[in-house]
Amino acid sequence: MGKKVLIIGGVACGGKTAARLMRIDPEAEVTILEKGKYLSYAGCGLPFYVGGVVKEYSDLMTTPIGIVRDENFFRKVKHINVHTSHMATKIDRKNHNVIAVDLTSGQEKNFSYDKLVIATGASPIRLPLPGSDLPEVFTLWTMSDALAMRAAIDSGKVKRAVIIGGGLIGMEVVEALCNRGLEVSVVDILDRPLPAMIDPAFGRYLLKALQSKGVHFYGEERVLEIVGHNGEVKSVKTDKREIPADMVLMAVGVRPNTAIAKDAGLEIGKSGGILVDEHMRTNDPDIYAGGDCVEVNHILTGRKTWQPMGSVANRQGRVIADNIAGIPSTFPGVAGTAIMRAFEYTIGKTGLTKEEAIKEGYDAEAVTIVNSDIPHFMPNSALITIRLVADKKTRRVLGAQVFGKGRADKRLDILVTAVTGGLTIDMLGNTDVAYAPPYSTALDPVTHAANALKNKMDNLMRSVSPLELKEKIEEGWNPLCVDVRTPEEIITQGQLPYDCVNIPLGLLWEKASELPKDRDIVTYCKISVRGWDAYSILRRRGFEKVFVLEGGIEGWPFELAK
Repeated sequence: MGKKVLIIGGVACGGKTAARLMRIDPEAEVTILEKGKYLSYAGCGLPFYVGGVVKEYSDLMTTPIGIVRDENFFRKVKHINVHTSHMATKIDRKNHNVIAVDLTSGQEKNFSYDKLVIATGASPIRLPLPGSDLPEVFTLWTMSDALAMRAAIDSGKVKRAVIIGGGLIGMEVVEALCNRGLEVSVVDILDRPLPAMIDPAFGRYLLKALQSKGVHFYGEERVLEIVGHNGEVKSVKTDKREIPADMVLMAVGVRPNTAIAKDAGLEIGKSGGILVDEHMRTNDPDIYAGGDCVEVNHILTGRKTWQPMGSVANRQGRVIADNIAGIPSTFPGVAGTAIMRAFEYTIGKTGLTKEEAIKEGYDAEAVTIVNSDIPHFMPNSALITIRLVADKKTRRVLGAQVFGKGRADKRLDILVTAVTGGLTIDMLGNTDVAYAPPYSTALDPVTHAANALKNKMDNLMRSVSPLELKEKIEEGWNPLCVDVRTPEEIITQGQLPYDCVNIPLGLLWEKASELPKDRDIVTYCKISVRGWDAYSILRRRGFEKVFVLEGGIEGWPFELAK
């Protein structure tokens, strides 16, 4: 018999560790203790079960061929001992023993180990608000949470839902609730969705998308109370209004489950997660930890960070298993990558925003572009917005954000690879991205973004982002905005709410003399491809104070003049 490996937690990291270990070290004796009833389920799929896209909850626990990963599956197929409804309460490091309670019988049991893996995950934060204990107030983190939420919606009694929190968890549930026919409101203490993930402009892209679907977003409001009547939720009271509700989702974040590790004398990091080395080992050489309960390195900042993601947890589980089996393996860290769908839109981020990069000491520059995901002549062509960040000194790609109806996910994965691999914008711009009209434009949007940033960093183009333009004008800047679209486009698409003059691009060369050379000029069009051409024309005509509006009208996240 090989070494005894005990795993606390049987969802993402714990399940992956066990499965990987049995493949590469079949002599190992592996045991999982899971306090819940469900094993190895796709936690990130819970919103889709609530929304009815996933019909049966068991589908979140099946293999690709439809076999449910339950206790019986782990025992007979994986030869792994599994104890569900068993909560580990104490780690005895000296004697290599874990005490657990059988939640069904109340019996206390002892489990010995040679190597221990802590994969205790995280728990949702529940604000101590008046009314937070009402039965229609939910969190969404576990399978049990999803089952309860779905049952409430299926009852037909829920017509209006309020989500407290505009972070990733809350935003992932918006579409699910809307698809079930509910009137959805979101309340957040900040003025836009996903404030911790993306910059203000991209937050407003998402906000406009949500509002177009009838979602009410109440930003810069603090929730004071969940109002109930006869034991049922009736409304959510903020410091500015009272929002009718039949159901409330509390989505204000999660915390790593580290109590058992802390009590055992294991080191806890500054982010609140268990501190591990690159091998996912704690300060006890016989104890590993992974998943939502640990902190890891950020590959760009070198700082410890906490990123509760199922994808991260699974990769860490593989590293843990390899090291226990004697195969040297490391987890290099994370880039802070996240992505979500909001109706027909995709929004995502990797690496650092420009503002984050500057705070970390980088000499950062960024550009925003809007481009079609596939050629305009192809059916289903759609726009995507990319904001690319790089360091001026090294030209290394530092981060990116994506948004749009087009295939933004594909572009984000390219950009993640660039960040992780240390590519420069020059290398990214010359990357041999696959091209055929059904899949990409001849110059992929990522290539276009890299080239635009090169132009900007090499002083071949001066540009302003939409957010920069708005902020500078509010601070007193008074540029003349030259719109080079056709009058018909302006009528249908709208115009910047500033001092604008319309000169279609084909007329700009001859009419340039009508423009003031002593005034700053900002050129733009629908996506600023023509804006870039206009910039070049004006520079050739002797204009020095010219800028391009990055992304054009399509990249403008604020209100337009009609």
